Amino acid sequence: MMHKFCFEALDRSMRDIMRVKNPNTLDMTFGGKTVVLGGDFRQILPVIPKGTRKDIVGASINASYLWRSCKVFKLTKNLRLRSLQSETEVQEIEKFAKWIANIGDGTIGESLHGECEINIPEEFVLTCVEDPISTIVDSIFPMFRRGHSDIEYLKDRAILAPTLDIVDAVNEYMNDYNNTEGRTYPSCDSVCKSDSNVDMLADLHTPEFLNGLRCSGVPNHSLTLKVGSPVMLLRNIDHSLGLCNGTRMIISKLADHVLEAQILCGASAGTKVLIPRMSLTPSDPRLPFKFQRKQFPLMLSYAMTINKSQG
Repeated sequence: MMHKFCFEALDRSMRDIMRVKNPNTLDMTFGGKTVVLGGDFRQILPVIPKGTRKDIVGASINASYLWRSCKVFKLTKNLRLRSLQSETEVQEIEKFAKWIANIGDGTIGESLHGECEINIPEEFVLTCVEDPISTIVDSIFPMFRRGHSDIEYLKDRAILAPTLDIVDAVNEYMNDYNNTEGRTYPSCDSVCKSDSNVDMLADLHTPEFLNGLRCSGVPNHSLTLKVGSPVMLLRNIDHSLGLCNGTRMIISKLADHVLEAQILCGASAGTKVLIPRMSLTPSDPRLPFKFQRKQFPLMLSYAMTINKSQG
């Protein structure tokens, strides 16, 4: 999902470095080194804020001069199916995976003026009577209403959502069913002092205004947490402990200036770690100024956005 300029910059750097030993590498892609790229153009493309389809396609690596030197390898087996024990579950997921792949290949639906109408099979749709959030929660977390919050139960489940608004609505709904006592942690927001006109910005952008800003990759101003709530880390803190952006944990203790959490998955699963407050600066280019938010770098993870960069 990286912009093609990132790969082209790496290409120029590698050529410049490798030519010290071998001048011929100046004309070789990536200085003669083999580079392996992973991804799927049917799933994730470069994020171009407010970009058109032309802008997004033009930013992809297959629109770069490097693509001529790339050799494409395609996976032919769904490795996720090997971890399943039930034959019925394997068949259901394999059927769904093929349907998704056919949509990406454009073999489903009739194209009309660049748009395609696709009928979703009934077995892939949840029938909603009144509340859509209640319907999807009962489907993904059917035992949560009865107080079933086992770690093994929570770590394999999450609701994917397209926007931050839906994520917040689902997380608040789920958090209300956690009967343990919670704590609300407000953030401390201020305009970055690196701006030359920081004094003028401080007068215009009051703390109340900054508290209301919601940006992708930064927790909300008010963060309500409870013991037993699953959370996701939003910053890289300690790679050796597995504390990276996207690490899922479960809250085990709430304190004033630090949180204790247990890592749910990965090589460090089961390890208890301490999460401090951090100064976070959103990188949203739509904001005409920079501000800092001092808050725990966490968000509830009952529901998560499909692509955090797009929010």
